[in-house]
Amino acid sequence: MSNAISSPPAMRGPADHDVRAQIVVAATEHFSRYGYEKTTVSDLAKAIGFSKAYIYKFFESKQAIGEMICANCLREIGADIRAAVDGADRPPEKLRRMFKAIVDSSLRLFSQDRKLYEIAISAASERWQSAIAHEECIRQLLVEVLKQGRESGDFERKTPIDEMAAAIYLVMHPYINPLMLQHSFAHTDQAPVQLSGLVLRSLSP
Repeated sequence: MSNAISSPPAMRGPADHDVRAQIVVAATEHFSRYGYEKTTVSDLAKAIGFSKAYIYKFFESKQAIGEMICANCLREIGADIRAAVDGADRPPEKLRRMFKAIVDSSLRLFSQDRKLYEIAISAASERWQSAIAHEECIRQLLVEVLKQGRESGDFERKTPIDEMAAAIYLVMHPYINPLMLQHSFAHTDQAPVQLSGLVLRSLSP
């Protein structure tokens, strides 16, 4: 898994990265203050000082702007998860740290900015490409750890690895998907330890 969590959404207009970045920064601030769902492209244009038509030269829709913001957030989360996994030597500890990093990074996104978290909820519920790519990268990292565990003799080898990865991902999913995470806050203190412990016992050779 690379550190790039998702590909940027399709963009229009000239390749002027400075203007595009300016729009994203201003939109992030505006969404943080007023919320994603309640903001229109006209609202953004007025806040930024650009015309609505000018914004459409760079982004085809409000969702395209939201996707860029979401991709930036998910890229940070993905980098945190990768760093946690790479920081461990043995596959069992990699898996433990993966569980913990998923919960910690997801909670950080929620606690830092509730209104930006609404963008993540929209991304998950509407299946934006940035959210799909993020989930796929986590699956790929999980498969990578499981393969390492089989090679080292830490994990059993009888169960098909795709089946094993799919089952473990389902255990992780309530803490990956922001729609489900908001219903799991009561368990976030103990969940990484308890769930990773249960999974690791099931993986014992």
